[in-house]
Amino acid sequence: MNLLPQDVLVMLKLSVARRTRWTYDQLGVALGMSMSMVHSSIRRATQARLYDEHRRRPVRAALEEFLVHGVKYAFPPDIGTVTRGVLTAFAAPVLRAEFAQNLDDVGVCVWPHPTGENRGVALTPLYRSVPDIARPGDELYDALCLLDAIRIGRVREQQRAAELLAALLRKEPDGDDAPAA
Repeated sequence: MNLLPQDVLVMLKLSVARRTRWTYDQLGVALGMSMSMVHSSIRRATQARLYDEHRRRPVRAALEEFLVHGVKYAFPPDIGTVTRGVLTAFAAPVLRAEFAQNLDDVGVCVWPHPTGENRGVALTPLYRSVPDIARPGDELYDALCLLDAIRIGRVREQQRAAELLAALLRKEPDGDDAPAA
């Protein structure tokens, strides 16, 4: 069974979540997926050894390795034409200050979205719901933008994005602040 892009999205959400308890339904609503899609994603991630079903958490070291070294090959970037959308990669706030010069070389990248406030080169998001669910200032948004920088960047940019993504993944959740339903 092969991993799908939504499996990466589910693992990222669980990795940066401020809660340690969740339900399939809660995750599905938060990610714009059905409960069965979330369940299938968890099952595939478990088979790929990216998720520990006993602890109900991603295996952070394995996930980090896959995100940094595998995602760009498993899910290569699809770059399109100029469109309206949501900032990602080097244009996103998490990286903009460090790689402002890249915006001249690569251009502003956006996830296409009809209500997006920015214009830039279209970068197809990892999963179709990403532009709707990821909001600037949210850790999931930052993680997805860093992952896009790894997917489209040169070595130096990939390395810095990988460092920032690893730091984000290693942050510990606040604890059980919501009951499991």
